Amino acid sequence: MAQRILPIGIQTFRKIREDGCHYVDKTPWIERLVNGGSHYFLSRPRRFGKSLFLDTIKELFEGSESLFEGLAIHDRWDWSVRYPVVRLSFGGGTHNSPGSLERDAGAQLDRIGKEAEVDPRGVDVSGRFRDLLHELHAKTTQRVVVLVDEYDKPIVDALDRPDVARANRDFLRGLYATIKDADADVRFCFLTGVSRFSKVSLFSGLNNLIDITLKPEYSSVCGYTEADLDRVFAEELRGLDRERVREWYNGYSWLGDEKVYNPFDVLLLLFHRRFNAWWFETGSPTFLVDTLLERAINPLALDGMVSGEELLGTFDIDRIEPEALLFQTGYLTIVGKETRADDTRYRLGYPNREVFKSLNRHLLRNLTRDRRSEDHLFRLYDMLADGDIDGLRGLFHALFAGIPYEWHTGNPIARFEGYYASVFYACLAATPGTSMTVEDSTSRGRADLTVRIAGRVYIFEFKVVDQAGEGSAMAQLRDRAYADKYRSLGEPIHLVAVEFNGQTRNLVAFEAERA
Repeated sequence: MAQRILPIGIQTFRKIREDGCHYVDKTPWIERLVNGGSHYFLSRPRRFGKSLFLDTIKELFEGSESLFEGLAIHDRWDWSVRYPVVRLSFGGGTHNSPGSLERDAGAQLDRIGKEAEVDPRGVDVSGRFRDLLHELHAKTTQRVVVLVDEYDKPIVDALDRPDVARANRDFLRGLYATIKDADADVRFCFLTGVSRFSKVSLFSGLNNLIDITLKPEYSSVCGYTEADLDRVFAEELRGLDRERVREWYNGYSWLGDEKVYNPFDVLLLLFHRRFNAWWFETGSPTFLVDTLLERAINPLALDGMVSGEELLGTFDIDRIEPEALLFQTGYLTIVGKETRADDTRYRLGYPNREVFKSLNRHLLRNLTRDRRSEDHLFRLYDMLADGDIDGLRGLFHALFAGIPYEWHTGNPIARFEGYYASVFYACLAATPGTSMTVEDSTSRGRADLTVRIAGRVYIFEFKVVDQAGEGSAMAQLRDRAYADKYRSLGEPIHLVAVEFNGQTRNLVAFEAERA
C-alpha cells in the first residue's frame, strides 16, 4: 500500500480524497448537522480546517459519492438527490478600501450564475443573491445549499479603518439577511469564520442561525482529537515523543469532553519532524498585541482570565473586548467553567506550549520596543539553569536600560506598576524550557511568580519603590516561607527579590539567596 500524503495546506476535499491524502473523517458531524437543523454558524481560529469542512459539505450535497467511499456517512446518505450549492468565500484578497467588498461579492455571484447557466437580475448585490437562490431552486427543483467561508474577514481586514469596517459590516448584514428572506429556496446554510460578531450587529436579519461554536457536541467538529492521531497518523507519529506532542500542540477546548490539536501544527510536525511554532508563525498578532497594550492589559493576567459567555462571544467594531479577541483568535482557550445559579463563567488559559512561548516572545518585543530583547533568551536559559544570579542581574538591568524613553511616556501600560513585572514575566515565559506559575498560592500567601527550569526552582517577588531596599521584597519571601511548597522536590530553590524604581525606570535591587 502506497504511503499516504500529508494534506498540508490542502483545503479541497476532492483533492485530498483523489490524491490519497490522510483524512480525518468529519462526516459524522455533517450528518448530525443536517439531521438536526438547517442554518448554522461556527467560529474557530485560523487554520483549523474550516474551509475543508465547508468543501466537504459542498461535495456531499452535490452528490460526489465516490469521494465518500469508506467514510461514515457513505451508507447513510441519499445519493440519488443532488442539490445546487452556492459557496461564497471572503478569504482571498483584501477588503480594506471602499467598494472592494461589494465588487468581490458581486463577481462571485456572477461566476456562480454563469457556471449554473442562470441569470440573476437583482438591482444590487443582495438582490442578485436572492434571485440566484430562487432561479437555482426553480431550475433544479431542489432547494439551495448556501456556504459562506471567512464570513468576517472583510470586517477584520479593515479594523484599522473603522469607516470601511462599518461599511463592510452593513453590506454583509444585508447580504446575510437575504438568506433568511429566501428561506423557501434554501435547504441548508453554514457560515464560518474566526470572529463571533454579535447577532445584533451582523445577523439581525438571520435570526434562525444556530451558533454551534460552544456546543459541546460539536467541540471537535474542527481539529484533531487524540483518537484521530492514533487512528489516522499512527505510522507518522512513530519516533516522536507523544507527551511532547501533546504539550506543544494539544489543548484547545470548546467545552467538549476532550481537547483538540491544531491540524496545521500536527501536519507540519509530521512533515518536518521537529517542534516549532508552525501555526503561530503563519500569522502576526500585531492587532491583538496593540489592543492589549492600549487597554493596559497585564500579560501576567492572561493565563487565568475570567469571562462570561456573552462577553466571550461578543466582537464588534466599536468595542473589542480583549477576552473575546484572545479566545476567538486561538491565543487563549477555555480551561475551566463555573456556574452559579443561572450565571456561567469561563476561565481562560493558554492552550499549549507553542502559543504560550510564542505570544510572550511577541509581547516582550512590543513591551520593550527593543528587537534585541529576544537575543537575551538563550543566555537567560543558561543563567537560570546554572543558578548564575550575577548574570541574571546584569541581563535584566541591560534589558530595562535598553527600553526607549519615548516608550515609557507614550505607552499606556508603561504607566502602571505592573509594567515592570510584565516585562520580567514575558522574558521568562519566552525562555525555552521554563514552567511558570503566576501568583503561586501557598498556606502563607501568594508568591508573585514561580519558575521551574532545568531542575531548579526560582520564587520571585516584585516591588516598585522610590529607593532601593524600602520594598522589603526579600523579607516577604523569607517570612511567608514560600519555599516550603517545593522542598519535597529536592531541587535547589532560589528566592529572588526584584525592586524597580519608577523614576529611573530600571532595577534598583536584585537580591537572591538559596532557601
